[in-house]
Amino acid sequence: MSFGNIVLLIVAAIAAYLVVIYNKFVSLRAGIDSAESDIDVQLKRRYDLIPALVDTVKGYKEYEADTLEKVIKARQQGVAATTMEEKAEAANMLSSSLGKIFALAEAYPDLKANTTFMKLQNELSNLEDAIQNARRYYNAIVRDYNAKLESFPDLFVARKFNFKPRDYFELDENEAAAVNKMPKIDL
Repeated sequence: MSFGNIVLLIVAAIAAYLVVIYNKFVSLRAGIDSAESDIDVQLKRRYDLIPALVDTVKGYKEYEADTLEKVIKARQQGVAATTMEEKAEAANMLSSSLGKIFALAEAYPDLKANTTFMKLQNELSNLEDAIQNARRYYNAIVRDYNAKLESFPDLFVARKFNFKPRDYFELDENEAAAVNKMPKIDL
């Protein structure tokens, strides 16, 4: 082999490697977008259940208006959210407010015995699990993507093609405490 062929082979190998790196970034970015969409779907399902839950609780004379207003406000904030940070903040606020509604049900046995309320509570519980799984998946892909952005030699491709770090979908400290304090539900 001549020197020119060896150089050409090395350049072709480097170009192929850079294409592989670029394609991995594209794949991870698509995965992040897909995971974000999945979170959006789960959050929308939860937001769609909130009016029915609020109407069920309103049917009882002794409900606390402040608690319901917070749930409604958190739902509206979530529906209007556009960035991942806004979505996470709204989801955290809503989870905290829902915890208060479920605690309210503990104080009112008639509400706790209402089959519609129990059904909605069960659906919301299942959705919370689905949202948690979607968050974990999203955060795992974001972790891999962000790590790749800073890895050598991948960081050169990332900078050249303007790949930017992505934010995690995180629970804030108050939300984590509220989740741990939610009452146990006997079905």
